Amino acid sequence: MPFIFRRLPLLVMLALVALNLSACGQVNQLPTLDEKAKAAWAEVLNQYQRRTDLIPNLVETVKGYATHEQSTLVEVTEARAKATAVTVNAGDLTQNPEAFKQFEASQHQLSGALSHLLVASERYPDLKADQNFLELQSQLEGTENRIAVARRDYIAAVQEYNTALRTIPNRWIASVMYPDLKPREEFTISAEAEEAPKVKF
Repeated sequence: MPFIFRRLPLLVMLALVALNLSACGQVNQLPTLDEKAKAAWAEVLNQYQRRTDLIPNLVETVKGYATHEQSTLVEVTEARAKATAVTVNAGDLTQNPEAFKQFEASQHQLSGALSHLLVASERYPDLKADQNFLELQSQLEGTENRIAVARRDYIAAVQEYNTALRTIPNRWIASVMYPDLKPREEFTISAEAEEAPKVKF
């Protein structure tokens, strides 16, 4: 019997082992991407919490100067309360899209209320010169930038995860080994942001 036929079972076995080892990377890719998306979501929540923590100090600082802006201060306080009342955990991102939409809407409302507060503060020169206000405003602007970066990173992680979950061979692997993995929710642009700004001279 020729040498190749005697070694055929060994060659087949080596080929199967190599195939299985290469498939391990594919099998582990989905849980890895899922964890990456969860970590990105945790960072989004972390930055939103940072913003929420800054708001009481900002409101108190403005309150001392802008006595005529009570409605704006109430709007910010109420928006903060609504934003903190809506919580979304990583599981809601795949199983409860309505909770995600409520969370997103409450954060948009809080962003709008903060914008109104900062615009209103422009009418008070003493407030604009107050060191505490300037520092809080700077921290808030920095936090808004961090939120934007965290959201961008989350969107990228979700896109990679959702794409892997919907493409072959990961789609097959998910159906067999990870049937509980579902596509994650993504951020959308608010209706206000979609409208072109109105400029008046």
